[in-house]
Amino acid sequence: MCGIVGGVAERSITNILIEGLKRLEYRGYDSAGVALVDQGQIVRERRVGKVANLEQAVTEADLHGALGIAHTRWATHGKPTENNAHPHTSGPVAVVHNGIIENYQELKDSLEARGYVFSSQTDTEVVAHLVHEALKSTPELLKAVEQVVPQLKGAYALGIVHTDHPNELIAVREGSPLVIGVGIGENFISSDQLALLPVTNRFVYLEEGDIARLSRDNIEVFVNGTAVKRPVKELDATVSNVSKGEYKHYMLKEIYEQPEAIQQTISQALNDYHLRDDFLKTAEADFASVQQVQIIACGTSYHAGMIARYWLEQLADLPCQVEIASEFRYRAPVIVANTLYVCISQSGETADTLAALRDTQKRSAARGISISTLTICNVATSSMVRETSHHLLTLAGPEIGVASTKAFTTQLAALMLLTLKIGQVKQSISAERIAEIAAALWHIPKVILDTLQNDREILHLSELFKEKQHCLFLGRGTEYPIALEGALKLKEISYIHAEGYAAGELKHGPLALVDQDMPIVILAPNDDMLDKLKSNMEEVQARGGELFVFADENSGIQDKERQHVVNVPAVNTWLAPIVYSVPVQLLSYHVAVLRGTDVDQPRNLAKSVTVE
Repeated sequence: MCGIVGGVAERSITNILIEGLKRLEYRGYDSAGVALVDQGQIVRERRVGKVANLEQAVTEADLHGALGIAHTRWATHGKPTENNAHPHTSGPVAVVHNGIIENYQELKDSLEARGYVFSSQTDTEVVAHLVHEALKSTPELLKAVEQVVPQLKGAYALGIVHTDHPNELIAVREGSPLVIGVGIGENFISSDQLALLPVTNRFVYLEEGDIARLSRDNIEVFVNGTAVKRPVKELDATVSNVSKGEYKHYMLKEIYEQPEAIQQTISQALNDYHLRDDFLKTAEADFASVQQVQIIACGTSYHAGMIARYWLEQLADLPCQVEIASEFRYRAPVIVANTLYVCISQSGETADTLAALRDTQKRSAARGISISTLTICNVATSSMVRETSHHLLTLAGPEIGVASTKAFTTQLAALMLLTLKIGQVKQSISAERIAEIAAALWHIPKVILDTLQNDREILHLSELFKEKQHCLFLGRGTEYPIALEGALKLKEISYIHAEGYAAGELKHGPLALVDQDMPIVILAPNDDMLDKLKSNMEEVQARGGELFVFADENSGIQDKERQHVVNVPAVNTWLAPIVYSVPVQLLSYHVAVLRGTDVDQPRNLAKSVTVE
């Protein structure tokens, strides 16, 4: 999604802003721009396309300034054009904006009636004009912004500068993430702390409704006009390791980082083959009273939740519902006492999931209904982590590729740990079963390493997908969500139309699509559904389908005409979804590379979806 970088310093910050935008490229964008205050004027460059285009323009124009804002835009209002790119200006005011101003048309009509002329199709430009208008009644930029914010409806983050205030940067957080980077004689803002790691590892995390005023030597934060204190937190420098290294793409690097990421995630919970006594200790009282679980998530995280439903119901004997957050938040679902609401999000800022969480908390409080909340997330400082009763971190490190890989498998590892913990507290899972699964979890990184040895074989098979336009993924039980995830990956980065189905549903429609040109990907662990799955495979082959099977090495499934088999190492059946995620990730990656798509930044998609 859109990215913001800004700063105020004693030195020129042009290169800092451009480098920050480069570090935000993983979020997805279609244009970029920068505005600096230099000798009482706003100097600005904007370009469609990559940050490299903007960098060249800035170099040629020789832009400099010690106060400035920059932005990468993902089009929501108006096409990706230079006029629609940020920053937007109104006289001496320049603004960058993430999110959506829902009532922008009403505001625009009012501003046009007062004589303001709009040069873009965006919702952002109304903010610049509103600030310009407010400054007619107050000389203070902060006061002007405080007058504007109540007029705006939606979720947004803002960075605002003015030529008459050359040592002042205003930042607003209202529903979209924004952090302050704390320096020495300089301070910065960004929508992602990674953008600022070259200049600082000390951060202030703004909260909902915060308006901040930054100068070179001071940071002030206000809520409803009252000054508040926000703590400065120091970030571990290791999170800055976001280089591709020897890999061609971030996605491939992140696929290969999964063994270590999973090891890190499970190490916070396991001691040999047992759950650590301090693991989720503060949640034990809530877990003891939980009668059901409601999982809320989007996209890949939703698929992780679907798998967790099998685990929670079959292992922990707890009813579990899983729902897409964008549907859940508008359905006004019945709130039941003693429900554990689990929000799953890589960033912890996913707009629909965060809104669903807040709405549920508000409604339960209004009705006096006791619930508990827990976030599974990869960002310790995120909104969801701060706003839920409990949290369980996925220690995957930064994931730059838009198509989620290690974030997904660490979510699965965390969800199994959560299942075991709840089962232990409620005494619904035996100590022997916990030890069995814990031992298997410790072994999972090695199983994934062995699975990655199939990379060359999967590359060879991907050649057969290069010219295809459609594909089916089939699985049963916990492999059904992996079929959905595999189809999503192929769609996301290769642009091949793909669908995931429960294999038992073949006769209920999908079988009509099967012909000689339709590749069918089968997920075949050695579980109690294997014989039924083999029957489904026969149904497909009888209709001319070509099978690509990822099968347990002990499954007995062999290569034959129009049936290509990649053997997957044997794995505990409860944990098979974690392992079987890997070959479908590799398949999608190699097909995308062969088709020449932008693997790390696929078209129309963004890494962190912080608007509806």
